[in-house]
Amino acid sequence: MKWNCILERVVETGSTNHDLLVRWRAGELIDPISRLAQNQTAGKGRNGRLWKTQANDSLCFSLAYPFEKEIQHLSGLSLICGLAVLTGISKALGISKKNLYERGLRLKWPNDLLLNHLKLGGILIEGGKLSNSTNQIEPSWMIIGVGLNLHVNTEIEKIIGHRLASLDHLISPSEKLPAADSIWLHILDSFYDYLSTMNRSGFQSFKEEWNQWDAYSACQVDIREGNSSNDKVFISGVNCGVNQEGALILSMPNTNETKLIYAGDVSLRPSI
Repeated sequence: MKWNCILERVVETGSTNHDLLVRWRAGELIDPISRLAQNQTAGKGRNGRLWKTQANDSLCFSLAYPFEKEIQHLSGLSLICGLAVLTGISKALGISKKNLYERGLRLKWPNDLLLNHLKLGGILIEGGKLSNSTNQIEPSWMIIGVGLNLHVNTEIEKIIGHRLASLDHLISPSEKLPAADSIWLHILDSFYDYLSTMNRSGFQSFKEEWNQWDAYSACQVDIREGNSSNDKVFISGVNCGVNQEGALILSMPNTNETKLIYAGDVSLRPSI
């Protein structure tokens, strides 16, 4: 580890995000802290959806990080976190990012990692400033939860109803994945690099890098109000990447107009 981050490792907990949120709300956070659980019994994704895991098949951890910026100036944070995770994966597996790209690793707006269009992992960000705080210089504490599939569990695939990708798909059958702790530490070191820059200059310096990893660049996409193919389509258009604030740019069909999508509670899916 190349930075001052407290590390905690537990065999089991409900949710690492929840654990750190409780400490933040109690005013107990001082230094950055990361908490890893071998098994989460109540892990969650966006919109409170259950993130199902199985011990030894997933890497689940959270990072509590203090930002000097106000919440409104942290737009694009989930995109930066995606870049940090894939950079950490590159270092942990000893595979160049160019090679990972060639093997199908991509990012999906606003907070998913995909491998050949199957979900490899997700990011959930919570936190902010305490509502009862009058301290103007109090940092904005963001709790960044990361879930990555190390190995595909067919039982979980049956439960959720679709196929998944896993990190072991990035290596040959004769190779062995590094230990989960090693992958965790490499990702944390990448978080230090990306979040430090975010703290200084915001998302704009990462815009081009994120657009290069966009899974649905130049594709016709639907933005849905939920996470199911049956959910109502909110808006459709051609994905033109993200702007300097991390908002998704959609080109409207049959017009010269573009629309910006900022909301993080919608689901982006390619149009059929």
